[in-house]
Amino acid sequence: METNSESFRDRLVTVDEEGKRKWIYAVKPKGRYYNWRSWVSWGYLIVFFLLPFLKVNGNPLFMINVLERKFILFSVVFWPQDFFIFMLGMLTFILFVVLFTVVFGRVFCGWVCPQTIFMEMVFRKIEYAIEGSANDQLRIKQLPWNREKIIKRGGKYFAFFILSFLIANTFLAYLIGIDDLKQIITDPLSGHVAGFIAIIVFTTAFFLVYAFAREQICTIVCPYGRLQGVMLDKNSVVVAYDYKRGEERAKLKKSEERSAGDCIDCGLCVRVCPTGIDIRNGTQLECINCTACIDACDSIMDQVGFKRGLIKYASENNIAKHEKLHFTPRMKGYSFVLLILVGVLVTLLATRQDIDTTVLRAQGQLYQEQPDNKISNLYNIELINKSHNDIPVQLKLENMNGEIKMIGVDVIVKKESEGLGTFFVIRKANEIKERKTKFKIGVYQDGIRISTATTSFFGPVTQ
Repeated sequence: METNSESFRDRLVTVDEEGKRKWIYAVKPKGRYYNWRSWVSWGYLIVFFLLPFLKVNGNPLFMINVLERKFILFSVVFWPQDFFIFMLGMLTFILFVVLFTVVFGRVFCGWVCPQTIFMEMVFRKIEYAIEGSANDQLRIKQLPWNREKIIKRGGKYFAFFILSFLIANTFLAYLIGIDDLKQIITDPLSGHVAGFIAIIVFTTAFFLVYAFAREQICTIVCPYGRLQGVMLDKNSVVVAYDYKRGEERAKLKKSEERSAGDCIDCGLCVRVCPTGIDIRNGTQLECINCTACIDACDSIMDQVGFKRGLIKYASENNIAKHEKLHFTPRMKGYSFVLLILVGVLVTLLATRQDIDTTVLRAQGQLYQEQPDNKISNLYNIELINKSHNDIPVQLKLENMNGEIKMIGVDVIVKKESEGLGTFFVIRKANEIKERKTKFKIGVYQDGIRISTATTSFFGPVTQ
């Protein structure tokens, strides 16, 4: 698409020539896409606020405990030993987002991004309810600090802070679990100073983001808008203005036969945009594909009797050449890599064991001579239980003759914890044929092998 000027790409819409913030007062959108997004947002919010409370067998369904390096995804516990699986899962998700962006643009940003959902579907709606329409908000801003402005601005910020406090507590529940959060709330403050500070910090951060930073998070902080410039091409489906149909723009005059394009230059698509851009200038990094401009333009087309779809989901090739979406070599390449990653991830998850076992020979000792012409080696064992149940374990030699003698009681590994033990491996001296023999130790629960570990046995070589 060619425009008369590309100067709009040299600066942000929300910053003036002096570098000062230009506040956006977006007109409240309405229409089919806005209604669909509202339903998606309701579903998201229900899941977001409900998920920390969901438990399976007394354990969280979902928790990302960074402090303890413990992650629970759909009731499956991941420990630092599973970090490579977790990172592979994150890499797979990122590649999925890349592929989705290559095909469908920033649909993620407009429909399911937490920043967009909370800003546009929660905080913005509260703002409309308290301060009124975009024009009313602008009028209140220009008022002196009279009774009306104090009540409405104060009420809005109070509601924003309470909601930010609720979001902060929910966010913290994802990090430490709902039970620990309840203790922070109900126990004396002196016992949970760090937790209280965390709640205050998160609350303040969310409040500042949604009360003041707002769309700047999408255009300045979030790197996704800039990455889309690399990922998008002319076959990507984005929210786009059909310039072939819309140009040349001209105001609608009922008394004259119209020779211009279908765009009547009403400007509603600009006034309804939460990031303040003019979608008619083409794809821009500020655009989050929220579809507000589509609903706005469709409503105007209905009023003037023109066909809907002047602004729509479309690719550049679809508008310029009327080409349908097709699977390009680039899309095929991303899909192939994604398929491989998914296959590896599924394999790792399917073969993942509930018990991780590490066996090490005791330091500073080679071997010990025992009565009855026997040789022993001393070992330390560390068992990490990733499951939600206590596991009593028994040790057996897998591929070598001999016996295992535990020092102390048998090892019982507590749930989501680690167990330590010490034991001897004892062999007959006449059976030792090599100075160093590698062998496997099986870890059994109720007669079923649940893990194995490999180590070495040292002893004198008999002739």
